[in-house]
Amino acid sequence: MSNMGQAVRRLKKIGLALPIGAILIGSFLVGISGAGKSLAQESDRKVISRVEPEYPDQLKKLYIGGVVRVEVQVAPNGTVRNVKLLGGNPILGQSTMKAVKTWKYAPAAAEETLTVKWEFDPHR
Repeated sequence: MSNMGQAVRRLKKIGLALPIGAILIGSFLVGISGAGKSLAQESDRKVISRVEPEYPDQLKKLYIGGVVRVEVQVAPNGTVRNVKLLGGNPILGQSTMKAVKTWKYAPAAAEETLTVKWEFDPHR
């Protein structure tokens, strides 16, 4: 049986019965270079405090990683108002959104919407 088939069986066995094909395809097609690494942000607005997303043990053990992109709506006072998943593994996306909601940005004159990319690497 292929590695992908084995991974699907393992995911079903541990109860992660989300759209398995989408998770695996998205995870295997994405280039991976660093665990828990914020890759890019489309703004010069500085993050004052941030919590790193939790990497679910089940996915790390199955070597499922990838890049997650989220859209972050930041209020003028620096609090995160809304976070929306733009792309990536849905489980890793949920973890990323949960963490980003707690981030605090530097105050600015106006509300801002920006994109944050977060990379999960199971090999680190």
